[in-house]
Amino acid sequence: MSLSNNPLKIFAGRESEYIGSQIAAHYGTDLGKIEFRKFSDGEFEVAFDETVRGAHVFIVQSTFPPTENLFELLLLIDAARRASAYKIIAVIPYFGFARQDRKDKPRCSIGSKLIANLLTASGVDRVMTLDLHADQIQGFFDLPVDHLYASSVFVPYIKSLELEDLVVAAPDMGGAKRANNWAKFLSCDLVVSHKVRKAENQVESITVIGDVQDKNVVIVDDLIDTAGTITKAAEIMMERGAKSIRAVCTHPVLSGPAYENIEKSPICELITSDSIPLKQHSDKIKVLSIAPVFADVIKKVYQHQSISSNFII
Repeated sequence: MSLSNNPLKIFAGRESEYIGSQIAAHYGTDLGKIEFRKFSDGEFEVAFDETVRGAHVFIVQSTFPPTENLFELLLLIDAARRASAYKIIAVIPYFGFARQDRKDKPRCSIGSKLIANLLTASGVDRVMTLDLHADQIQGFFDLPVDHLYASSVFVPYIKSLELEDLVVAAPDMGGAKRANNWAKFLSCDLVVSHKVRKAENQVESITVIGDVQDKNVVIVDDLIDTAGTITKAAEIMMERGAKSIRAVCTHPVLSGPAYENIEKSPICELITSDSIPLKQHSDKIKVLSIAPVFADVIKKVYQHQSISSNFII
């Protein structure tokens, strides 16, 4: 029973209807109706096709390319605010521009901070997201951020495989903390890869630190883009005597030659979530839905309950 007299409604942007409808179904409701109108010059307009006055409005939209998805989310938040919604919560399974979390070279933008400013300016009251590329992005907001982890779905699956001689690997130094948490939770050893980039999306060399001889390796990352890093790391680990290589990533960005790289690689299985829809099918890719996780957290937030139990790692 809700502690609020205000109704709850779940909506989704066009490109996230596939996951928004699942979240609504797991919650036990129907996805709300949105009217979308596009003009001949490419400009578009959104409107809610039902009342949201006094409601807790949850808007599901991942902000993967094109940037139209981000702008549609901003328009939906603005529309909800102008329609007198009680609370507006942006549910962003994949938070785009999260790789731009700091100034790593002169005269560059900090894209994720700009996105936080835009969301705040549009009138959002709360943000719910999954496996941010950098944890500090939560601090870019002066409003509540529920940062969820797909490990609550991935870890039970990995355990179900009952792999012997398991070792967890980080594909680069940036992912070492995440992989270390996995290793502690699964009570296994940790291996770290050190990479040197030649240019963006181009890896020059990778060094594997740790023992993978006769081990079943699980490489853990938050996202995979071109799959250059993870497949190179997998090749080196197999050369060093690994039994098998699996990869886990929350966000299957999978751009450019990613699918080809994965098919040709020694990775036997890529386990990912549905935060981003796959562009093509692959027998090597297993998708686990994170819709039940979001539905559960939405229910707890609406009922003012703690969400601590949703964090495995």
